[in-house]
Amino acid sequence: MKAVIVEDEGLAARNLQSVLDEIGSIEVLAVLESIAEVIEWFQLHPKPDLLFLDIHLADGSAFEIFNHITITSPIVFTTAYDEYALKAFSVHSIDYLLKPIDTKSVRRALDKLDTLILKENRKDSLQALVDTFRNASSWKTHFLVQVKGDKLLPLQSREISCFYIDSSVVKAVTFDARTYVVDQTLDELAGMLNPSDFFRANRQYIISRKAVKDIDLWFNSRLSVNLTISLPEKILISKARVKEFKRWFSEN
Repeated sequence: MKAVIVEDEGLAARNLQSVLDEIGSIEVLAVLESIAEVIEWFQLHPKPDLLFLDIHLADGSAFEIFNHITITSPIVFTTAYDEYALKAFSVHSIDYLLKPIDTKSVRRALDKLDTLILKENRKDSLQALVDTFRNASSWKTHFLVQVKGDKLLPLQSREISCFYIDSSVVKAVTFDARTYVVDQTLDELAGMLNPSDFFRANRQYIISRKAVKDIDLWFNSRLSVNLTISLPEKILISKARVKEFKRWFSEN
C-alpha cells in the first residue's frame, strides 16, 4: 500500500512514519507540509492508496485543499483537536485520529479501509455478474432484412457467417451464401452480437466462429482467416489481435 503523509510538525511526521514502519507493508511516497505542496503533489503524481492528513497546517486549514483539487484517495485525518470530526467525514475520510497517534489507532484505521475495499470489490463483482446475465439475455438473435423492394425477411443471427462493409454498406452473408443489407453499422453490430459467437476481425469484418474453415499464417505475424463461404477480400487479423483471436476461437 502506498501512502502520503501531510504533516507540518516534524516530530509528529516522524512519529507517524515510525508507526507505519512498525506495521509494515506501507510505503510512504511523500511527507508534505503545506496546502500548496499537497495541491502541487496531487497534480503531478498518481493518487496514493491512502492519505494521512493533518487538519491544521502552517498555511491554513487542510479543508482548503478540497477547494482546489479533487482527492479520491481514502483519507485518515490526524489532529490534536476533535472539533472537526463531522466535517472530516464529509470528504472521503475513513477515520479521524487524535494525536499522539499510536500503532493501535492506525491499525484500526487500516482494518476499516480493508473492510471498505472488500465491500467495494464484492459490489463490483456482483455488478459484473448482473451485467453478464443481462447481456446474455439481450444479445441480438434476429434481424429483419429487406428483400425484393417491399418485403421483410426474418433472419436469425445463427444463420449468418459474417457481416462486412461493401462500399459503405453493411451486408450479412448467410452460411448458404445469401447476402442481405442490414441497417446497423459494424460498430453497432459488435455491441449487439454475442461475443462468444462473433468476433470483430478488423474494421471491415465481423465473423462467426462456426464459419471459420481454416486459418493461414500470414505476413508480419498476421493471420488470414478462411470461411466456409467465398468473400471478395481476405479477412486479416492484425499481429496485435492474434492472441485475442486465438483465445476467442478456443474458448468454450
